Amino acid sequence: MNQTRRDVMRISTVLGLAFTAGLLKPSDVFAAEWNGKAFDSKTMEEAIKALGSDKFEVSKDVTMNGPDIAENGAVVPVSIASSAPNTEFMAILVEKNPTPLAATFTIPPGSNPAFSTRVKMGGTSNVHALVKANGKWLIASKEIKVTLGGCGG
Repeated sequence: MNQTRRDVMRISTVLGLAFTAGLLKPSDVFAAEWNGKAFDSKTMEEAIKALGSDKFEVSKDVTMNGPDIAENGAVVPVSIASSAPNTEFMAILVEKNPTPLAATFTIPPGSNPAFSTRVKMGGTSNVHALVKANGKWLIASKEIKVTLGGCGG
């Protein structure tokens, strides 16, 4: 226990000194920019526009997987992947949620653009994987039926 505490103190001290000296910025270590407007959007169209897209096309290069029926809308497992070259951004949107944008992922060059997570769903809805690759916006969708609500139920 003491060794773990000491390690945390050492790491905190080194990071604090690096921030103070200007060698590191918080954005280098912590999450990238927060797009509050996109996450606060009340419709799919608003969320997609806030992410920077106005047109997208259905693509076989994007896959969206999840259960056909989710017993509990509070924890619905989904996974998204892209085989499109130069994938730089991915998002998960739940169409009928009060705020449709569930997650975003910025893809560093050379990374495998595939993610699995759990989303909260208020009820049966289409779930969309939105991908930006080679300057184009691509989408794949899947309907997931929810038997027990998650967003407020």
